[in-house]
Amino acid sequence: MATSVSAGPTPRNSVVRPALETRLAEENAAYRAGRPLSAARAARNSRGGFSGGVPMHWMRDWPQPFPMVIEAAQGNRLRDIDGNEIVDFCLGDTGAMLGHAPVPVMEAMRRQETRGLTYMLPSEDVERVGELLQDRFGLPCWQVAVTASDANRFALRAARAATGRKRILVFDGCYHGTAEDTLVDLVDGKTVARRSLLGQVQDPSLTTVMIPFNDRAALLAELAMTDIACVIAEPVMTNCGMILPEEGFWEFLRAETRKVGTLLLLDETHTISTGPGGYGRAHDLEPDLFVLGKPVAGGVPAAVWGMSQAVNDKLFAARPESEHGHSGIGTTLAGNALQLACMRATLEELMTPENYARMLSGAEQLDAGIRALIATHGLPWHTARVGARLEVVFSPTSVRNAAEARAAGDVLIENFLHVSLLNRGFLLTPFHNMMLVSPDTTEADIAAFLAAFADVLNLLPLEPAR
Repeated sequence: MATSVSAGPTPRNSVVRPALETRLAEENAAYRAGRPLSAARAARNSRGGFSGGVPMHWMRDWPQPFPMVIEAAQGNRLRDIDGNEIVDFCLGDTGAMLGHAPVPVMEAMRRQETRGLTYMLPSEDVERVGELLQDRFGLPCWQVAVTASDANRFALRAARAATGRKRILVFDGCYHGTAEDTLVDLVDGKTVARRSLLGQVQDPSLTTVMIPFNDRAALLAELAMTDIACVIAEPVMTNCGMILPEEGFWEFLRAETRKVGTLLLLDETHTISTGPGGYGRAHDLEPDLFVLGKPVAGGVPAAVWGMSQAVNDKLFAARPESEHGHSGIGTTLAGNALQLACMRATLEELMTPENYARMLSGAEQLDAGIRALIATHGLPWHTARVGARLEVVFSPTSVRNAAEARAAGDVLIENFLHVSLLNRGFLLTPFHNMMLVSPDTTEADIAAFLAAFADVLNLLPLEPAR
């Protein structure tokens, strides 16, 4: 379930920014003091080896002074090389949603290691994993990729092949990995290539249109041109803050896309936090295509993309008899035996109704506790939640699109909350402080987090509203 709740009483206070900058500097100093080994490692790494001192450049985007180096992770706990133990509410930005090193997945890896990891041929797990995906998500035809970025890229090609159309539609503030077609922004009502998109030869705005989320009029205007192959979307937007669908929006979109032959692709890599079948299954959205990455193999790099029978048939009918495969769809390591073994363990033993019940119950407790603290401090904030995934939004009411989400954002407050909570033993995502409850998150963890959150809110320098 997706929920958004206002902060409660009329906000009384605003943040004194110069004083908050001083508090953030103090918290950064405390972070440095508690991690001398990570600091030394960061200094050495910056002089050579990996570009920017990290194996993947996003690891530089954390708000703390330097990344902590992790020694071990188990369940919902991290331990860095300085011996700090952290309760993890980031969970690899959903990649470890079901816990770090989950026992069923580790056992599957150990079984598979003696049988080989990749053959470019199907393993014995293929039939069972296919059945599990059909039953879980409701689509009949499936393929495996290595990442959700790849899965989205392949699914968009399939949508174009099935419809014979070139254009796709995305929502402002979206994120679908590195799929080039989706890396656009909405500027003054026009779709333009994202400024941070490097090395792109063709402007993606030539074949992609972007509109605000929840905007029915804009959706109808684009669909009326009858040249949109596919709408690709998260059912709840999670990359530009959390933006929830307005009542009836998805039912409206699904009905209107069907009228004009436009396909619906749901990217549920984050919204799988809703329940065992994701948001789409819980709300009967009936997509034509479906993508799930990150957590589907318990943290082992894997993703899946599903299709309706009609899309599948058109895709494979388009395959030239004289050529192998489909150019631009699939990679050699996709569907390897290790992925399939870990996906089977995840789907059978981790993505269970029992585990989701624990996650959702914990998220409800966390949500209620945070809302109570926001109200107590009279802050103009609210919470937004989709299943086990939760965020604090710095506005008194729900945001309905990316423009409102950006207006509500406050990097200084975000950074202060993030570093302060990390200093007290709790890790949130490095962007808009998402919190995710895993099956390993205990009531004691939630109570301890709320105590730390109360402590941090008490440090906020507030000025009474006039």
